[in-house]
Amino acid sequence: MKLKVVLEPSDEGGYTVHVPSLPGCISEGESVEEALENIQEAIELYLEPLEDELITQEGVIVRELVL
Repeated sequence: MKLKVVLEPSDEGGYTVHVPSLPGCISEGESVEEALENIQEAIELYLEPLEDELITQEGVIVRELVL
């Protein structure tokens, strides 16, 4: 899966990074490399299914897709 991320210099130093296609997925880092590592972790957590939040009703099918 490929996602575009946007890195912006922070007023306090370092970078703020967000993923336009994943609303609310944002992170930061002191360097470009650190910001990219942090946003990768944030993306993984953002996309991780929360089993407890899956409310299944009779006849509902839940499948996992690998992109």
